[in-house]
Amino acid sequence: MSLTSSRQMIACLLLLLAPAVMQAQELKVTLHGTGEPEPTVERFGPSTLVEAGMETLVFDAGRGTSQRLWQRSVKLGEITAIFLTHLHSDHVVGLPDLWLTGFQSTAFGGRRSSLQVWGPEGTDDMVGNMRKTFQADVQQRRQGADLSEAAVAVSGHDVVEGVVYERGGGKVTAFSVDHGVPALPALGYRVDYAGRSVVISGDARPSENVVRFGQGADVLIHEVMAARPAVLQQSESARRVMSSHTSPEDAGRIFARVKPKLAVYTHVSVVAGPAARGAVMSEIIPRTSSTYGGAVELGEDLMSIVIGDRVVVQRFTGPVR
Repeated sequence: MSLTSSRQMIACLLLLLAPAVMQAQELKVTLHGTGEPEPTVERFGPSTLVEAGMETLVFDAGRGTSQRLWQRSVKLGEITAIFLTHLHSDHVVGLPDLWLTGFQSTAFGGRRSSLQVWGPEGTDDMVGNMRKTFQADVQQRRQGADLSEAAVAVSGHDVVEGVVYERGGGKVTAFSVDHGVPALPALGYRVDYAGRSVVISGDARPSENVVRFGQGADVLIHEVMAARPAVLQQSESARRVMSSHTSPEDAGRIFARVKPKLAVYTHVSVVAGPAARGAVMSEIIPRTSSTYGGAVELGEDLMSIVIGDRVVVQRFTGPVR
């Protein structure tokens, strides 16, 4: 083969490999649950998937996490690690399902190593008690099945602010946030990979740490709660709940200081009666725009954000399993 032919062949191979290399350098975020504690089918419980190279990371495991993962053809057994922002039930009730269904020898399971869960103080105790709660179920499923102890194991890790996970070129940094009164340990997370980054606020009222750890991030995913002033004036319980979360206007002020390429709302909460919910939700983006002039998306379940040279929003159009 001539030198010219060899060069032409190498050039062709590089062209063929280029899309895969570019894709490998992307950070992909999928909102698997963007809802609140209300058990609706439109918005499942809080959960966000981040795919960074070979790492498949889940942040929070609210109601329906397993269903949403498999709806996107993500095997539960392929989850690399789980990170919890805090231990409120709406953020963790999907964890037992994700663990127990993930080690089964099925098309949607197949995990063969211990499931690792990181979170704030209390995570280790919660995970240990979860294992005890389902001990009989695990033992029964192992009978007659080729399931090692490693496959069915689950471990919890209490973490504090700082780098908590670094593997495969990806890095996860935890930071403390303020989730209101009474105080409880609560975290946000930043994921960095191949020069791309996403920050997840977790549940928080306006927090300086979100601004601090959000600097330079491509995408900021932030919670939001909306209530009309009249409702807050009339209801002490509404004011109490609102005091632990972030209004659209305050979120806009945070976005203006962080300056992400894209801000995305998740854990979308509305304090309103059934008749007014739709109208109040439709006001979230305009209210945000009163304090922030950048790009904002009202997140929805199964929305993906691909972070590469550009930030691209993709809405799920695939079949429902």
